[in-house]
Amino acid sequence: MKKKLAVVMSVLLTLGLVLSVAGCGTTQNSAKSNASNTKKKVGIIQIVEHPSLNTIRDSIINELAAQGYKDGENITIDYENAQGDQTNLKTISQKFVNNKYDLIIAIATPSAQAVVSETKDIPVIFSAATDPVGSGLVKDMNNPGGNVTGTSDRVSAEKIMELAKRITPNIKTVGALYNSSETNSVAVIDNLKDYAQKNNITVVSATVTNSSEVQQAVNSLVGRVDAIFSPIDNTIASAMPLVAQTANKAKIPVYVGADSMVKDGGLATYGINYTILGKETANMAVEVLKGKKAGDIPVKTMTDMDIYVNQGTADTIGVKLPEDVLKQAAQVFGK
Repeated sequence: MKKKLAVVMSVLLTLGLVLSVAGCGTTQNSAKSNASNTKKKVGIIQIVEHPSLNTIRDSIINELAAQGYKDGENITIDYENAQGDQTNLKTISQKFVNNKYDLIIAIATPSAQAVVSETKDIPVIFSAATDPVGSGLVKDMNNPGGNVTGTSDRVSAEKIMELAKRITPNIKTVGALYNSSETNSVAVIDNLKDYAQKNNITVVSATVTNSSEVQQAVNSLVGRVDAIFSPIDNTIASAMPLVAQTANKAKIPVYVGADSMVKDGGLATYGINYTILGKETANMAVEVLKGKKAGDIPVKTMTDMDIYVNQGTADTIGVKLPEDVLKQAAQVFGK
């Protein structure tokens, strides 16, 4: 009888030990699962692929990592590109909102508009929104309120045209090449028209609604203008090599709103550094991840501007870049 009792006790003890170990394993797995679930989810939405926006995106991710927010470690970053399609923007925005992301970073105005229309709760940080008030993203630059803030890449058409006068002084007619549905572009073109009116320059508009219309729009300006101006326009920027190729054949200088557009064949710009813009956007994202309300952070407009020129383009169209411009240039492409 004692032997039977001893055997039973032994079996019970062994079973208890097994259950205990299994329970620990379950607890550990649960702890790991909970730890995984505590990672902040950050969505990054980008309207289209082009060098300026790609630079911003990479700079944001790199700066987040530099400040301790590393993808796959303590945050999860979900990057989505809409490939220039408004329907894709809406779908991506709804995905981020429905999955209850902790923060959404929207690169370029159309991306930000799409996200803001889907949520009033999830913090939204926009990057490279030229006219945040005019595009309806915020009501006040200094006091955005709500769940939205970000960085503006607004450039001065007046300053770019003053640079153009230094390089090609005999401009009497300028072609305005832009997407008329992008509010950020319209705001800069309005600035161009104000400058032109004050300086007896005629503006000829060539507008597009998508990239397939760019070739025809540039062709429509050939023989009619002394120069072409394009703001930081996502549609034009994505097709910039085509713009440059057509304009170069006609020996027309193209003045643009972004350094990447100069790199892709534009003649010159007086614009911002997009790596710095991305870092400033990341700084805002970090503040939000640490608990600050997005609407309490003032919108930041970049003020440090640099000259960018393309020597290869200048050679192709027969323009001699002034020595003082070359000395002041932050970067000379196409050498």
